[in-house]
Amino acid sequence: MDLSVAQIVIWVAYFISLYIVIFWLLTYIDRGVWLKKIEIKRFPFVSIVVPVLNEEKNIIWTLDSLVNMNYPRDKIEIIVVNDASTDNSRGEILDYISKHKEFSIIYLENEKNMGKHYGVNRALSVAKGEFFVCLDADSAVHPEALSKMLPHFDYDENLAVVLPLMKIINPENMLQRIQWCEYLLNFFYKSLMSMVNCVHVAPGPFSVFRRDILTKLGGIRRSYNTEDFEVSLRIQRSHYKLLQVLDAEVYTKPPKTIKGFYRQRNRWYKGTMLTLMDYKDMIFNRKYGDFGVLQLPRVMLSGFLAVGMITFTGYRYVIKPLWKDILNWSAINFDFSVWLRNFHFSFNWLNIDFTNTFFFLISLSIGLIIILYAYYYTRERIFKFGFLTVPAYIVLYGIMASIVWCGVFIDLIFRKSKLKW
Repeated sequence: MDLSVAQIVIWVAYFISLYIVIFWLLTYIDRGVWLKKIEIKRFPFVSIVVPVLNEEKNIIWTLDSLVNMNYPRDKIEIIVVNDASTDNSRGEILDYISKHKEFSIIYLENEKNMGKHYGVNRALSVAKGEFFVCLDADSAVHPEALSKMLPHFDYDENLAVVLPLMKIINPENMLQRIQWCEYLLNFFYKSLMSMVNCVHVAPGPFSVFRRDILTKLGGIRRSYNTEDFEVSLRIQRSHYKLLQVLDAEVYTKPPKTIKGFYRQRNRWYKGTMLTLMDYKDMIFNRKYGDFGVLQLPRVMLSGFLAVGMITFTGYRYVIKPLWKDILNWSAINFDFSVWLRNFHFSFNWLNIDFTNTFFFLISLSIGLIIILYAYYYTRERIFKFGFLTVPAYIVLYGIMASIVWCGVFIDLIFRKSKLKW
């Protein structure tokens, strides 16, 4: 592998990453984060669907959060769709319904596993609400969230979806704390994207849709099990808007293990790439404004940049030096006592790669500024879960995501694209 190629790839990755980050930072400076708080004046009827697959440990927590919302109970219907769970989800749900007869809770059950999209569409077909909300069965909603999200619809008839701020609840280990930091940063970014109508994902936990628009667009499609991304692309293609707010909170539980994290992100990233290919005509298409010209190319390139960075950086700073050491060790028949006796540490400022160091320090400085803004506008303390959380996120998250992206590309090359709910 030619070292000059590795260097070019690294510089290109730095440049594109810096360009995108600076663009959103300038967007913030120019327009400010969406901080307009609107008091609710009317209480429209709302249908909330909870798709369930083997969630006996979480479903009560989820349903409790819905019945405890600060919203008139006669203006809400809850539709629980059990997608042929094999655990005791059915028993937990039916027992809960029997104890909460004062609430309108409808129970639907599929005879066999049909997928999340099927359950959501089944609920959509019987929903009566002006607005339609999907809440994943491993998530819970803040009592005031719905009241803070609905008023935005009254000020823009072209607004199709309002998205809440998702937060990781009670992270137990460093992996979950890294994801906690990741979520705060990502949703702050999405609030900036709202300003130029560039939001590309309406996440499963408590995105509020205008039911008539969602129905008009054909409901939810499976689309490689990344329904939230696909429906957002359809909404953008039809020139409707998605709005990310930061004052309405929803809480979710992330993977606890590296294996769980890898499987979740592999599904997300792989589904994103495959779905994007179905909408490739929108990429670089001026008809869709900044969303087509800036956002979709960024989403498309993110995987390639991640794989390129980890491949070429790993080659230059790990594989190549290690191979050189192996050759030197072989010359002394791997007699490490000789190597240790002759080992000496030398440092020379002239040997520093000042170009890469400059790019790195600039990226780190801007990244820290964005992180500080994200914590401020999501109302979180930066050291809430210890002093190592943010440094761990900065050092490890990019590596973790890049490894997942490498796995995605390998799967796609060998046509391993089967995805499960």
